Amino acid sequence: MDLSNGLWETPETVFSIGKYDELRPGMYNTEIFGGERNVHIGIDIGGPVETPCMAFMDGVISQFGYNQEPGDYGNVIITKHEIGGVPVWALYGHLNAASIEGKEVGDRVKAGEVIAWFGAFEENGGWEPHLHFQLSLIEPETHDMPGVVAPEDRDQALKDYPDPRLVLGPLY
Repeated sequence: MDLSNGLWETPETVFSIGKYDELRPGMYNTEIFGGERNVHIGIDIGGPVETPCMAFMDGVISQFGYNQEPGDYGNVIITKHEIGGVPVWALYGHLNAASIEGKEVGDRVKAGEVIAWFGAFEENGGWEPHLHFQLSLIEPETHDMPGVVAPEDRDQALKDYPDPRLVLGPLY
């Protein structure tokens, strides 16, 4: 699907895109953002509940779980991959509860395999249905990583969390 114009429509569905390194003032107003974090360092792909999410390449499940704070990811899976000998982690956030059922750390994933689905508002941290996809060059200690950062942390975050278009392609 072509999301280069920010929106893709068919008679049945509407998809949207939220950009990497996008300043989003006033959007993140729950306690976990501390009133200061508003630079988005992932890509959001909006669409219907239960839209499937596929692994972008072969890898393993590194972490998974449920982040329950309002405004957080809700259900999340983090996969680990090797790209040119460099370890890279990918976070899939705002998923439905079925996405983490039966998962084990170390489970293998194959490129193109459906590993998760968009969650509803009630299970995805309180957001409209979408996938937050983010890359990390830093191994996460838990099933979490910052999806938005404070402006003063932006430069380092862009080094630690590279542009997801490097693996997803030119979405916009």
